[in-house]
Amino acid sequence: MKYRSFGNLEFKPSALGFGAMRLPTLGADPSRIDEEKAIRMIHYAVDNGVNYIDTAYPYHKGESEILVGKALKGKYGKKVKLATKLPSWLIEKESDFNRFLDEQLEKLKIDHIDFYLLHSLNKEKWQNLSRLSVFSWAEKAIRDGRIGCLGFSFHDKYEVFKEIVDGYDRWAFCQIQLNYMDEDFQAGRKGLKYASQKGLAVVVMEPLKGGRLANPPKAVKKIFEKADKKRTPADWALQ
Repeated sequence: MKYRSFGNLEFKPSALGFGAMRLPTLGADPSRIDEEKAIRMIHYAVDNGVNYIDTAYPYHKGESEILVGKALKGKYGKKVKLATKLPSWLIEKESDFNRFLDEQLEKLKIDHIDFYLLHSLNKEKWQNLSRLSVFSWAEKAIRDGRIGCLGFSFHDKYEVFKEIVDGYDRWAFCQIQLNYMDEDFQAGRKGLKYASQKGLAVVVMEPLKGGRLANPPKAVKKIFEKADKKRTPADWALQ
């Protein structure tokens, strides 16, 4: 496994993290996670050097955090850093911050979340969380040990991304969508560089565009076929 630098933090994450948004299920209901298979997958990833696990409050209709908590019980939890996310769209009043964080800690069966993200920020959610003094709350949660570092995931235009990055001087990291088909989509490469220049660590979501780049368009396949080095489409996407 290769490891990367991570903004201004001392932590060295594996080049590949493990996202718990699309775990195997028993049938079509996303809430019915195939627990045995999913835990085996997470353990395999950790055993082979993955040290960053990502989940969120709504994944698998609320069941992902519970599954991840089970997978990281005992020795596996000591080998990784865990990221989960505040459901920003459900925040209506200041007391909601603690309510959701404490619920997540209970679901995960832990008392500390290493990396906590404000989930899926756009202009509207950003304005609402700012109005409710999210940073004052988050800094208290960091001081009392429930949160290690604060970051955000993002879905809006680059101009909004820049506003959010500049809107708080203690961001540790952010998560953006980026793949070779979406270099200028949302934050894009421009946002990647801007965040890095500001000292933020950057986590990339959707490097395979939700799995679709494992079987890319024919025009893309033809380009790959001309390359001297042969890789699978998924490998090209991760490269």
